[in-house]
Amino acid sequence: RSLHKYDGSSFHHIDPYFGPDPAGDLALIAAEDPLDPSQWRWTAADRLFLELLDAAHARGLRVVIDGVFNHTGLTFFAFEDLRQNQQASPFKDWYVVERWDDPATPEDEFDHEGWWGYKPLPVFADNADGTDLQDGPRQYVFAATARWMDPDADGDPSDGIDGWRLDVANEVPLGFWTAWNAHVRRLNPAAYTVAEIWQDAAAFLAEGGFSATMNYYGFAFPVKGFLIDEAMPPSVFAEMLDARRAAYPDSLAYRLQNLIDSHDTDRLASMIVNRDPGDAAQEQFGYDRSVSPRDNPAYALRAPDEGERRIQRLVTLFQMTYVGAPMIYYGDEAGMWGADDPDDRMPMVWDDLVYEAQAADPLGRHRPPAPVAFDRQLFEFYKSAIALRRAHPALRRGAFAVLAADDERRTLVFERTLGGETLVVALNRSDEAQRLRVPLPAGGATFEVIFSTTDGDHRTQQDAEALLLDLPPLTGLVLR
Repeated sequence: RSLHKYDGSSFHHIDPYFGPDPAGDLALIAAEDPLDPSQWRWTAADRLFLELLDAAHARGLRVVIDGVFNHTGLTFFAFEDLRQNQQASPFKDWYVVERWDDPATPEDEFDHEGWWGYKPLPVFADNADGTDLQDGPRQYVFAATARWMDPDADGDPSDGIDGWRLDVANEVPLGFWTAWNAHVRRLNPAAYTVAEIWQDAAAFLAEGGFSATMNYYGFAFPVKGFLIDEAMPPSVFAEMLDARRAAYPDSLAYRLQNLIDSHDTDRLASMIVNRDPGDAAQEQFGYDRSVSPRDNPAYALRAPDEGERRIQRLVTLFQMTYVGAPMIYYGDEAGMWGADDPDDRMPMVWDDLVYEAQAADPLGRHRPPAPVAFDRQLFEFYKSAIALRRAHPALRRGAFAVLAADDERRTLVFERTLGGETLVVALNRSDEAQRLRVPLPAGGATFEVIFSTTDGDHRTQQDAEALLLDLPPLTGLVLR
């Protein structure tokens, strides 16, 4: 019922209010036995979602559901029954109950564990030895998983979803994940399961059987330190990338979900507006720390300027040329900016709509109106950067090696190689033009610029031993 939708009422139905017949759907759901999957019906909202899946698959798109398997909302069918029937409920073992109601008193003494102490998100209970979920919620989650992955239960998963993003995965026992991921692979061996882990996730992924993690630790944190805040020297950035990538086997490193921002952070554009070189001493480089006026009155809500957009394009180029699977948070490509929750969940800015200027301030301060509109130029840049990655297998599956990291000039040059293809990527994070000499392996190959983040006056030369690059401020180049 909330803006964030993490307080689910059911895992086996789509929100009826996303469909064409909420009243009919709610009546249909009320007639079900939620413990008997054979009685589960397909509501109008469910069927609309299946139509969406078909339309996406017809366009070569894959669809991933956000699975929240450690807590529910207060209106979740099991919790509602538990609260009403107390120890007599068939769901009495599903949740962590801290105190039952005493029917002999007029007060309601019932109490339960909430996620991180937040009571509106009651937490599922683990089994006795803490190695798995309790059997009731475990069986229910497995059944709901199968429902969405193979809706007609014919053994062909092509009509189902293509994977899962697993919320707060480290707060669910590893034994559950090992069995659940095996269940997912039986349903669809090609399914993608990505765990939300904010720290080093290598051991957790290996033991749990996940495809990947949201790569905050190995990608977003260091990217913020170097390319956004300019708090980290490029040599340290390169060393950190290598060390954190090396924790994974290559087969896994190439599919880690490399994101910058998400529904849990401020937006990339606003990270750049509020960049802070003073965060260099922090492990997360200020990532997702005091990133809204609610927590930090000095947090700037303004739109980014052109220099800040140059940094955004530099970040995006690195995202598209580094090892791993890049994830773009909706609207970044359209020019959206915003602080942490709820600003990061604002409705999408579309190119065919006209918007009022953004002028409100949550603290009631005067704020110059900021025009809101789809940024066609930025959108085309994102399209071209994605097309660059798709056009060159070396950027998706090639080896990665740093050719030069100059801390004084704030520049980084690396190569991606696969078979006979080599691409060189040069990044200038400084606010000044830089001239670089980049040693190249012997072989006589001639390199040409195939991509630039700006229309600036970049120049390249080459002799027998090195590339000679003149890079404008805040510019990235790709040569092949």
